[in-house]
Amino acid sequence: MSHETLIHRVVRPAVRLLVNTRVTPNQVTTARLVTGIAAAAAFAEGSESLRSIGAALFVVSTLLDRADGELARLSGKSSPGGHKYDLVSDALSVALALAGLGVGLRDGAFGAWAPAMGVLAGLGVTGILLLVMAVERRQGPRAAELPGFGWFDVDDTVLLLPLVVWLGWADW
Repeated sequence: MSHETLIHRVVRPAVRLLVNTRVTPNQVTTARLVTGIAAAAAFAEGSESLRSIGAALFVVSTLLDRADGELARLSGKSSPGGHKYDLVSDALSVALALAGLGVGLRDGAFGAWAPAMGVLAGLGVTGILLLVMAVERRQGPRAAELPGFGWFDVDDTVLLLPLVVWLGWADW
């Protein structure tokens, strides 16, 4: 994973303001988790307006995801426990958002299948987390990271979710 993606560059100026404060990377991770859960709840409600709010919360959650790692690196406060908390929070936020979106789309094109599809997508994210943790246990921290491509990182694809919601394509 690159630490020079566009999203990292966007959050870095704000994170620099936090370096010499009492704010810790784990507090930022907690804010990421809370906004991710709030996004999932908004998605699950089912109305188009709350779906849009959920998408905005998901973007904030994703920015906080990048900010926690930036703060850890810039402040020298990285830790194995913080890294694990970050991984679990990331997976939980995305998994719950996908499940919430599925629940919220229960009255859409896929009907009763939508919640099951959302939960299955969330379980897929959880499965990836378990694989990453297994690889890291065997080969060391960050061994499962995929390389970035310039200013883009594979993890940045999660931002397609709010884009799809705002374009009105959530059902598909």
